[in-house]
Amino acid sequence: MTSPRIPAMDVLRGCAVLGILWMNISAFALPQNAYFNPAVSGWTGAGDIAFWAVSLLLVDGKMRGLFALLFGASMLLLVDREEMAGRDGRRTQMIRLLWLFMLGCAHFFLLWWGDILRVYALVGLFAMLFVQLDPLDLVKRAFLCFLLQFLLVAAFIGSLYLRGHGAAAPGAGAAMRDGFASFMTALSDPASPGTLAEIATYRNGFGAILSMKIAAFPGDWIWGFLFNAFETLGFMLLGMAMLKGGFLTGGWDAEQYRRTARHCFLIGLPPMAALALWVWWSGFAPLPTYGVALAWSLPFRIPLTVGWAALILWLAARHRSSPLVARFAAAGRMTLSNYLGTSLIMTALFYGWGLGLFAHVRPALLPLFVLGGWAAMLTWSQPYATRFAMGPAEWIWRSLCHGRPQKIRKSS
Repeated sequence: MTSPRIPAMDVLRGCAVLGILWMNISAFALPQNAYFNPAVSGWTGAGDIAFWAVSLLLVDGKMRGLFALLFGASMLLLVDREEMAGRDGRRTQMIRLLWLFMLGCAHFFLLWWGDILRVYALVGLFAMLFVQLDPLDLVKRAFLCFLLQFLLVAAFIGSLYLRGHGAAAPGAGAAMRDGFASFMTALSDPASPGTLAEIATYRNGFGAILSMKIAAFPGDWIWGFLFNAFETLGFMLLGMAMLKGGFLTGGWDAEQYRRTARHCFLIGLPPMAALALWVWWSGFAPLPTYGVALAWSLPFRIPLTVGWAALILWLAARHRSSPLVARFAAAGRMTLSNYLGTSLIMTALFYGWGLGLFAHVRPALLPLFVLGGWAAMLTWSQPYATRFAMGPAEWIWRSLCHGRPQKIRKSS
């Protein structure tokens, strides 16, 4: 049995899964720290900086936030539907989250280190505690989560500044000075030992890459989870509130979406642009660059995420009958398949077990790979969706949750 679709949410999912590829392409193609600092890639030409700036201003954290909004709303829809059918909605959701976590683990170890499914699965367990709250209470708790996330990452960045002052003090020991210098070098220098070792590993075979992930786990996972968990929970709760308020279902007037998008972008874009200029003027120094990526941009990612949702829904309302809108909606119905599929394709292009392009392609050229990924998702999703009730990855997930293969073909 397939769930009833909400067209507006399908369009949002389609835009989100396409948009997140723009940000993820750096993590597929370049050393991990190049995701935060373009200097680590070794290329800092005008086109490379433009790609970084567009990513920081418009994409980084916003598409991930949009995914979390929709995930929270979908959890609420599932719980409500199950309970209306006389079943235990929370139990059903917990089973889905368990299997999503397992799929995320497979995605992480077998394909790509940037998996977000495990975070969604674990954070989703906490989000379930709030499904009965009214929209205002959900919004209050969402912003409490955002505040906690900001305080956490700001404290971490602040500790780096303190560590830097300590290392620069006259009486600082050699171990402190060398340790801090080594850490900063890894965040900015493409020739740092850690970056060179990472490049060599990802240009190697599958076994070397898997061994590196196993060795770094669970330390990297714990830090990654801490730097995402509260923000993700905040967006999930905000998504629940926006669903209950009719925002995510397309229930608002088109003009309301337009005004909301305009206000959100006016709130978020100017300070984001100022932060980008600060990082550029610093010469992509490690602390300003890392601080902006993790902490100082967080308050402005919130309105920009909502702004993107409002802008997409406004455009979808104005062009409801457009074939392109239908293609975005189809891509949204295949979100999990498209998300995992892009990981498979991109790692095959960049990792050593495939074409081995890792760290060979400068950032300015990465949008070409993004455009290719977008074309692939928009091309295959619609004809597939006309014949099948769910994508192949969605079918695997639902079959695991139900303990038996689900019907995948649509009834004729």
